[in-house]
Amino acid sequence: MANQTGRNSSAQNRLAQVGEHLQSSGPKGKSALLEKHADDIVVTAALRSAITRGRKGGFKDTMPADILTGVFKSLIERSKIDPSLVEDIAVGTVLAPGGGATEFRAAAIAAGFPVSAAVKSLNRQCSSGLQACVDVANAIKAGMIDVGIGAGVESMTLQYGPTAVTEFSDALEEVEESANCKVPMGVLSEDMAKDKGISRASQDEFAAHSFQKAVKAQKAGLFKEEIAPLTVKWTDPKTEEEKEIVVDKDDGIREGITPESLGKIKAAFAADGTIHAGNASQVSDGAAAVLLMKRSTAQKLGQPIIGKFVNASVVGVPPLLMGVGPAAAIPPVLAKTGLDKNDVDIYEINEAFASQCLFCINELGLDQAKINPKGGAIAFGHPLGCTGARQVSTLLNELRRTKQSIGVTSMCVGTGMGMAAVWVAE
Repeated sequence: MANQTGRNSSAQNRLAQVGEHLQSSGPKGKSALLEKHADDIVVTAALRSAITRGRKGGFKDTMPADILTGVFKSLIERSKIDPSLVEDIAVGTVLAPGGGATEFRAAAIAAGFPVSAAVKSLNRQCSSGLQACVDVANAIKAGMIDVGIGAGVESMTLQYGPTAVTEFSDALEEVEESANCKVPMGVLSEDMAKDKGISRASQDEFAAHSFQKAVKAQKAGLFKEEIAPLTVKWTDPKTEEEKEIVVDKDDGIREGITPESLGKIKAAFAADGTIHAGNASQVSDGAAAVLLMKRSTAQKLGQPIIGKFVNASVVGVPPLLMGVGPAAAIPPVLAKTGLDKNDVDIYEINEAFASQCLFCINELGLDQAKINPKGGAIAFGHPLGCTGARQVSTLLNELRRTKQSIGVTSMCVGTGMGMAAVWVAE
C-alpha cells in the first residue's frame, strides 16, 4: 500500500511539472489567441453531411464509405484545394469492421484524391472525429505534412449491433417519431444521474430546449452553410421502391417537443428512472471533414481561412462514471491556452445524454446560453465517429455568423474518457 501511495505521489509530481511547463510555454490568454501567426494551424474548410436517423433516415441505404466520399468531394469543391496537395487523411470511426481502413482509403480515391494521399482510420470512440482533426493538426505542426484532412463517419444503421441498442418504437408517439437510447451507456448514465441528483424534469427541459433550438436554426437556414447536400439511393420502406433523393437536412429534428411531451415517455432502464428515448442522443448516420494547414501555406495557396486549431486535451475518468468526460477535459485545455471559462463564446458539448451534459455544465459553472446554440445530438443525432469533426463545422460557422471568436468542442468518451479542443474563428 505504501509503495502504491509513493507511486501515485510520484506520478502527481510529474503531472504537476508538466502542467507548469505547459503554462509557462508561449503567450496565452484571449488576446494572444486572437493574434495571427504564420505557423498557426488553420482550418480552410469544414463541412458535413446532413445527419439522418438510424434505420429510417435519408442515409439508411447508403454505405458509410459512400457518405464519406460525398463529403470529401464537397470539401474539394468548396475549398478548391488541389487534391494532390493533401498528404494525409485521418478518419475517425467506431463501428466499422476492420476499423474502416480499406473502405476509407477507397473513399478518398473515389472522391478524387490521388493515390499519393495517405489515409488512416482511428477509434477513440465518441471523440474519434475530433481525434482525427487533432492528429492531422499535430502532424502539420511537427512538419510531417503540410496539408491534411481530419474527418469522421458512422453508419449506425448498418453497423450498430442489435445487442447494443434498444429501440423504443412507441415511446415518442407524443413527438411523432421514435428515438433510440444506447445500452449499456444509458444504464451508466442513469446511475450517474441518480448519484448526482439530476432530476428527470431538468433533463426533459434541457432535451426539449435542444430540439427547439435546432428547429429554430433549421428554419432559419443556419445549417445550410455547414451541410453538403448528397444525392443517394433510398428505398421506400412502404412501397419498396428505390428512389434517388437529395439528403440536405438533418431529419431527426422534430417540432413541437416540450418538457411536457417528453415527460410522458416511459423511462428506459428503470421504472423510476430518468433517462428515455427523448432525452438521449439519437442513433444516426453521417460524415464530416475538416481541411487543415499552416497559415503560411493557406496564404500561399490562396485558401480562405475560417478558423484555427489552438490546442486539445484528453483525459481518463472512472469507466463506470458515465458522461463526466467534458467536465474533466475542458479545464486542462483552458489552462493550456490561458483562457478563463468566460472567455469562451460558444461551447459545443456533445449531448450523449441530457443527464451527462447537464452534469458537466453544472460542474464547470458554464453559462447555458453558450452551450450548443443550434441544438445538439439529442435533437439531430450522434453518429459516433462523425460527431467530433461535425462539431468543428457547426462551431466555426456559428462563431463567424455571430461575429464571435473563441469556441470549445468537447465530448464524453466511452470506457471512461473525455476530450476537448479550443478553436478560434476568423
